Amino acid sequence: LALAYAQTHPERVSGLILSGIFLGRDEDVNWFFNGKAARIFPEAWEHFIEPIPPEERDDLIGAFYKRLTSSNEIVRMGAAKAWSIWEGSSITLLPDKKVVDHFSDPHIALSIARIECHYFRNHCFFRPNQLLEQMDRIGDIPGYIVHGRYDMVCPIDQAVLLQQRWPAA
Repeated sequence: LALAYAQTHPERVSGLILSGIFLGRDEDVNWFFNGKAARIFPEAWEHFIEPIPPEERDDLIGAFYKRLTSSNEIVRMGAAKAWSIWEGSSITLLPDKKVVDHFSDPHIALSIARIECHYFRNHCFFRPNQLLEQMDRIGDIPGYIVHGRYDMVCPIDQAVLLQQRWPAA
């Protein structure tokens, strides 16, 4: 979102410090929510997909959206916790109970899951490759990219692609 803001209002931005680069492309969402990251965290993945019947797993974002917007609070919370715990279980290379416990909190889980699923269902409200294609708008603005090599939610290739399009970073 910081990149989108800077690209829309470059005159208001003197510099950027960005962490955990997520470009919002369908391929970035698919990496984490269509099974590729599951190869790294298979047990957490099984817990994640548990609330979704097998016949709906070809569109996990749609299936979760349906449950996260359900009028049934039990269905809504079950989906939210599965979503949020999946993320909390895979944002660190080594298991961290404190992180997972934080993501398990019902209020945290519901807010994270609903907003992320809403954005992903709507392609982050970006055109394909929008953030990368509009880097010329902020090419002269200095920036720092801070990114963990083992970030499974936002693989490092996204940070590398961004840096390649942003000479001032």
